[in-house]
Amino acid sequence: MAAAARTLAARYDRIREQLAVVCQKQRDPIARMATVAALLHHKQPHFFWTGFYRLLDGKLVVGPYQGPLACAVLPGPDGVCWAAVQRGEPVLVPDVHEFPGHVACDSRSRSEVVVPVRDRSGLMLAVLDVDSERPAAFSAVDVAGLEAIAALVYGE
Repeated sequence: MAAAARTLAARYDRIREQLAVVCQKQRDPIARMATVAALLHHKQPHFFWTGFYRLLDGKLVVGPYQGPLACAVLPGPDGVCWAAVQRGEPVLVPDVHEFPGHVACDSRSRSEVVVPVRDRSGLMLAVLDVDSERPAAFSAVDVAGLEAIAALVYGE
């Protein structure tokens, strides 16, 4: 692993440790989402929009987030968030303009990563969505770090 990737992985580890402590004190998943979005957004300089979309009544409804105004509802089936739901796994998009069916909530977004958020039984209840103004801003290190953090929302 290159030095930059190791540094990024270590940053995710520190953020996850901080969030684990806070999440143990707060059991409400919406409060946890708000805390996760705020801390990630302010600790990761390559994040432009950081937040959650919750699966409600067959739609993805915006949850707690940090950044510019978001799409309030993603009815599906298009977009990166819905791709993560449909595939049941993280989706990493280096250039959103090349992603078929991309939903542009803000035209400044250039790359995106979305990871599922599951409850303790494995049921997907939301996605953690992160956008960057830079193309190819995310890597497998971001995916792994975000998956570990997303697990705190309904876990532990």
